[in-house]
Amino acid sequence: MIHIVLHFIVPTLVAFTFYLSRWRNATMIMIATMLVDADHLLADPIYDPTRCSIGFHPLHNVPVIVIYAILFVLPLFVGRKADNQGWHPTARVLHLIGLGLLIHMALDWIDCLV
Repeated sequence: MIHIVLHFIVPTLVAFTFYLSRWRNATMIMIATMLVDADHLLADPIYDPTRCSIGFHPLHNVPVIVIYAILFVLPLFVGRKADNQGWHPTARVLHLIGLGLLIHMALDWIDCLV
């Protein structure tokens, strides 16, 4: 149960720490990335507390996690507006989606270790 609670607490803390001016929006976007767990519906049984999600579910594999990292990093390089007035809104959302997915995968990986 603590694992599921962490999927709400950690994104909130990250948003409040690093995205203070838009922390509510950032939190909601990162929490929405929990939809990645829809791939658990393909497993039998759907939920197994002893199973490690990383490497088992299709959206929890290393190649896909690399894509999540690219979603997080790419807007840092190409997401700025031409007039240096902040990020393009699409870049900001992609960045937060990537961050939320990476946080999700990190929490799942930690759960695998325990």
